Amino acid sequence: MDNEQLRLIQGLTRGDKQVFGEIFHLYYGPLCAYCMRFVSSQEEAEEIVQNLFFKLWTKHNNLYINTSLQAYLYRAVRNYALNYLKQVKTHKEFENYIGFQTKDKAVNPDNTLEESDMQRVMKLAVLSLPEKRREIFELSRFEGLKNNEIALRLNISLKTVENQMTKAFEHLRQVLREYLPLLAFMFINF
Repeated sequence: MDNEQLRLIQGLTRGDKQVFGEIFHLYYGPLCAYCMRFVSSQEEAEEIVQNLFFKLWTKHNNLYINTSLQAYLYRAVRNYALNYLKQVKTHKEFENYIGFQTKDKAVNPDNTLEESDMQRVMKLAVLSLPEKRREIFELSRFEGLKNNEIALRLNISLKTVENQMTKAFEHLRQVLREYLPLLAFMFINF
């Protein structure tokens, strides 16, 4: 490993913001291009690479890089992309399993789901969230933590928590869109 690679790795593991910036500017574009080999859109590739850099920064104290930085980053992008594809596949299977065949059908209150069925649907929808987003959502909704408490616990910015919660709600609205009228009907009648 050459001196420049060693300098970048040591700076990254120390949490040096300037070195992290150098790494980001040096590798972001090429990593996005590499990620496009696995995913179908530039937006997906950028999100995967951004998640990698986010994880690099938040976990810099725990990094152990025994290869070149470039090899480590490319392997990490490949792994993140494969995990992403697995999540997408699971999400599609979830949609098929839950029965999104109800599209364009009128909602009939006589056909409302049992409470246990609705809980199952909601649980699966939450499980379909990306790992970090799901963790933030669960801390907020199931443990009752406020956004600033979540930020402190996970050592992330308040803005990141807010953005992830917004994305989680958008995702859940999208996944549960067929059931929203049923949910409204259930809450009105209880």
